[in-house]
Amino acid sequence: MGAEQAKQIAVPPPLRELEEFYSAAAAPAPVLEMIDGSTMPDPYRSLLVHDGDMTPALEKFHSGSIYLQVLRRKRSHDKYCRDVVLRMEGSNKPIEFGAIEINLDAVCSGAREAILAGRKPLGGILRDFSIPHLSRPKAYFRVMADAVICRALEISKPSQRLYGRRNTLSIPSGAVLAEIIEILPP
Repeated sequence: MGAEQAKQIAVPPPLRELEEFYSAAAAPAPVLEMIDGSTMPDPYRSLLVHDGDMTPALEKFHSGSIYLQVLRRKRSHDKYCRDVVLRMEGSNKPIEFGAIEINLDAVCSGAREAILAGRKPLGGILRDFSIPHLSRPKAYFRVMADAVICRALEISKPSQRLYGRRNTLSIPSGAVLAEIIEILPP
């Protein structure tokens, strides 16, 4: 789909969570324009257009370990939602801004505790606990960096075009483990 045919993504979780984050920041949520992954420029395409977890892809690309900065979180029974920034260990460089809704019932108690501790990205926890899962990107998008994204990703110039994806992680039974929005900095 070309730029002239870009479409706005519907508002399922975790977009709803992202909208709540923006509402709390007293700002309108950004418009995510759906695009075909094959039209995404590199390095975004190599980092986003695949069926794998973002944590190992980002660790490999940036040659280091990642930690999690939780911006906002909320829990309702088995659903745990959070808006986050992934940062590089050592440099604290922000390498992803995202929103995620996690089904806590889909993981063992140890992984659930690690998720709720809020120090490590979900992909790292799934790897550490050897939790089998599938990654299925559902949409790729572009978005203009606004004040909220700029603050989260420490971008000095607003209105830069950024890219991201909407991804679903599921366990082998088919149950949804997580719905994720991932936006990368320039």
